[in-house]
Amino acid sequence: MTEQNPYGGGAGQWGPGTPPPAQPPTTPPPGYGYPHPGPAYGYPQQPAPPPHGFPQQSAGPAPVGGAPLLSIGDITVVGDQIITPAGNLPLRGAVWNATDLSHTEEKIPTHAIVLAIVFFVFCLLGLLFLLMKEKKTTGYIQVTVTSAGRHHSTMIPAFGPQYFAQVMGQINYARSLSSM
Repeated sequence: MTEQNPYGGGAGQWGPGTPPPAQPPTTPPPGYGYPHPGPAYGYPQQPAPPPHGFPQQSAGPAPVGGAPLLSIGDITVVGDQIITPAGNLPLRGAVWNATDLSHTEEKIPTHAIVLAIVFFVFCLLGLLFLLMKEKKTTGYIQVTVTSAGRHHSTMIPAFGPQYFAQVMGQINYARSLSSM
């Protein structure tokens, strides 16, 4: 059985009057700065998009009132509701409190003491290593909200001495939302 060339002639040849074989158009590779198209869905572990017209399935119920306005620990303010793990509370008239249960210690690190002893033998400038200080903050900031006779409290880890001021800024914003 022989293969016939649709353009005439032998394999890979074309005769006079027959057009050359159609070749797929070649597109140049994207230039510098253009994004490279990503891999097809399913690699690596990408879910396929839902068919057009079907809504995406979410893990839980949609929040009431739109996008979150504020989030402090596990307390979230959305619209006119305060969402907590214990249930929803009304935002209007809510009372917000924060208590700083953290403390900051300042001490000379061990390596500074060792360097001061080593360099004291060679020169008196080694005592300058004792001026090195290390601050370490431990503890939590407790945030409580009370509304409509219900109460919820959360503990936020304090990462530094300035962190309580940041949480208080969020609490003051929540208080302004509650008074509207």
